[in-house]
Amino acid sequence: MLLASSAFAQQLDLRGPLNEQVGTQNQPGGLPPAAQLGANGLPPLNRTPGALPPATGPAEGIPNRAYQPASPGALPDGPDALGGTPLAGPGQLNADNPVQPGAAGLNGPGAAQAADPFADQAATAPRRRAGATARQPADANPQGTAAGQRGRNGAATAQDGDQANRAATRRNAPRRPGTTAAAAEAEQEVDRVVRTGTIDSADRAPLDPRAARTEAIEGGAMRRDDTPYAPLGIKAGSFTLRPSLEQGVLATSNANNSASGRSATISQSTLRLNAVSDWATNSATIDGNFNYQKSISGQELKEWRGNLQGTLNVDLDHDWRAIGRLGFDTAPEGATSPEGVPGAITQPQRKTFEGSLALQKDVGKLRLGLTGAAERSIFGDATLGDGTIQSQETRNSTLYTTTLRGGYQISPALTPFAEVEIGRRTFDETVDLNGYERSSKRLGLRGGVELNLGEKLNGEMSVGWLRQTFDDSRLLPVSGATVAADLRWSPVRGTIVGFNGQTVLEDTTTPGQSGSVLYNSSVTLQREMRANLTGNAALGLSYRDYKGTGDHDLIYSAQVGATWWLNRYLGLTSYVRHERLTSSIDGRDSKTNSVYLGLTVQR
Repeated sequence: MLLASSAFAQQLDLRGPLNEQVGTQNQPGGLPPAAQLGANGLPPLNRTPGALPPATGPAEGIPNRAYQPASPGALPDGPDALGGTPLAGPGQLNADNPVQPGAAGLNGPGAAQAADPFADQAATAPRRRAGATARQPADANPQGTAAGQRGRNGAATAQDGDQANRAATRRNAPRRPGTTAAAAEAEQEVDRVVRTGTIDSADRAPLDPRAARTEAIEGGAMRRDDTPYAPLGIKAGSFTLRPSLEQGVLATSNANNSASGRSATISQSTLRLNAVSDWATNSATIDGNFNYQKSISGQELKEWRGNLQGTLNVDLDHDWRAIGRLGFDTAPEGATSPEGVPGAITQPQRKTFEGSLALQKDVGKLRLGLTGAAERSIFGDATLGDGTIQSQETRNSTLYTTTLRGGYQISPALTPFAEVEIGRRTFDETVDLNGYERSSKRLGLRGGVELNLGEKLNGEMSVGWLRQTFDDSRLLPVSGATVAADLRWSPVRGTIVGFNGQTVLEDTTTPGQSGSVLYNSSVTLQREMRANLTGNAALGLSYRDYKGTGDHDLIYSAQVGATWWLNRYLGLTSYVRHERLTSSIDGRDSKTNSVYLGLTVQR
């Protein structure tokens, strides 16, 4: 009834008298003439129950109005409205028009076909919803069988119907002038909404199957320890301590390395300590070594020696760096020293306290440094053969030095440099026991090169000249060439070769003499033959030049040893050493052979 009422409502818009034939021919999408009404002017009542009343033709002289869809996207019922060929007559089908009279299309069954009021009217199929499957008996409308079949195939599912409705909406939507229908339809398909990803979208994104996967921790192979016998250390705050204790027996042919020395068996105990900080920027290190010897048999000997060194590196602003050092060293006066007390049972113990502060700055490739240092030497008493105590206080002194250094970095591995050193040594006693003023001034010039090739080769070496003048004009100046070196070379993995050189100006209390110049040099070799077996060898050569007398001393030494680690904490250490002194001064020649075996415990 709704469909019929809508059709009559659109046809009641009268425009005035018009010939029926002309109206039918000129009406776009017009319908063929309808059959005559009943005798009373009403439609016949003998229609099928439930069927819609047949469509009535227009009144005589009144043309049909062109169908205008009331809803956007709706299609007209007339076949000519879609551009199809008009029907030749009632009951004829047009294969080119998807909407046929009596056929089910997108707008339902075509109700614009003329009807015979005296003929039995077939039941009209109910109007279906868009997208629903058209269900119609095969004999209900024989004229729309083919069209109905096509409608059922084209709208088989609800999804096909929705797509058709959206397409029709896009065709009927208004578009900008000059835009074609195809371009407008393509424009409608573009999704102009860009969605912003969530905060955790990256974490929730699927993994790339082609990306390399990391193996499980528990499934990986264990890495081989390159140093299975190295000490693990003890954690103490921000420092890592690596202490070790060594106890052994030394058999020697000369207990005190003197010309009159005798053989002895000596108990030797050595305590070593190493501490390294684990700070983020600055660093600090502490190294210590203390040794105590006491005779078990043979010549009487009881002495101890040791040293302790601490270094602090601090990075300051504007590329400045500060390096501070503190040190302590103690050892008995050696029999080979020119200051040894002749005939003494116990040589005086010498204690040295030293400290320095250096400021360094890099300006481009320039390397600038300024170092101030102080060294305090204190001598203990000597015990003579008859038990007499001889004081050595007149030898106590303090040395102050200032060193200015400048270098130019040719490459990261090579930096030549030059140094200027000025200093003064001041004795506690202005005048010694013999009436000489031993205080002095010194001036030194050095030039050298700093090497940095990583683990392969690193360190520095220099040569120069050093001169020392005394406050007492009766004492001749002491001067001479200086050589200094501290290099570490690793030709192959597990092998370290060290080169060390030093020049020292030695003072004396001998009346009329100014002192001597001592040149020390050594070459060390350390080879890791196995993970738990390390061999070492050392060669030493020293030369002492007595200024003003022409005398000299020549000292050379050789040592070969090995350490066998039973585990990470326990090892056996042994060495064989030979040392010889030859001098132009009578009564100073000596020779010493020693063998040592000890047990080392480390952590």
